[in-house]
Amino acid sequence: MKVDCLGPAIVQPMIIGKSQKEIDKMRASGQLVGRVLRELRTMVGPGMTTLEVDQAAEKMIRDAGAFPTFKGYNGFPFSICASVNEQVVHGFPSAYLLKDGDIFSIDVGVTLDGFVGDTAATIPVGTVGEELKKLIRVTEECLDLAIEQCWPGRHLGDIGYAVQSHAEAHGYSIVRDYVGHGIGRRMHEDPQIPNYGKPGKGVKIKKGYVFAIEPMVNMGSLHTKTLKDGWTVVTVDGQPSAHSEHTVAITEEGPEVLTLVRSSPAVKEKLAGLAGVA
Repeated sequence: MKVDCLGPAIVQPMIIGKSQKEIDKMRASGQLVGRVLRELRTMVGPGMTTLEVDQAAEKMIRDAGAFPTFKGYNGFPFSICASVNEQVVHGFPSAYLLKDGDIFSIDVGVTLDGFVGDTAATIPVGTVGEELKKLIRVTEECLDLAIEQCWPGRHLGDIGYAVQSHAEAHGYSIVRDYVGHGIGRRMHEDPQIPNYGKPGKGVKIKKGYVFAIEPMVNMGSLHTKTLKDGWTVVTVDGQPSAHSEHTVAITEEGPEVLTLVRSSPAVKEKLAGLAGVA
């Protein structure tokens, strides 16, 4: 089993719980990366290259005093993963011109004050067909349902089951070669968080855990392959794939979505260097 995004397999889980102070720092990195992704969404359109999106992301991240976590990670040469249509994850930004009707998955991470925030979304380019709109919508619903399971005392299997059951109810398949992960000072920490599973099974969730939860949902077969660049993962049947991700902290009151953009004064001050912050 592999870990998404951009990481090797983790064999023995050694889960690092976070203090409230550490979660506060992760909230700042999460808000930053959420703002970056929100800005990128507004830029995407027919005729834009995925490399231009990558360059814009890197500028926003560095202007905010942070570092693009993906760049150089295990040799990955870009600031975002840019995956179009049948590309599942880890796509290279390039001179590819986005076309009307494409779907474009952006995965982006930032490191701020020593902590990582990680988020992803699949964006329709121009006017897309109803089938693709539904694929994106169901993938986002899978993420929402997974987050609802992030309470102390529940299990990782509850998260995976929530994703799998919803996607399969709509006739889609769940990618099994790549999964979510713990996150903190490093982008990839224990545990692995599959998007499939059985309720009540797996690691018990505890207060202070922080997860990057990221359903990857295929319109066709669940099987994938990696292209010759050694990174870009595509569906074996050429059918489209969608990807959605948030960084989520486990609290006594339930899940806190750290990458869901807020507008508090403290966050605004922290993100003062980011273009477009009011």
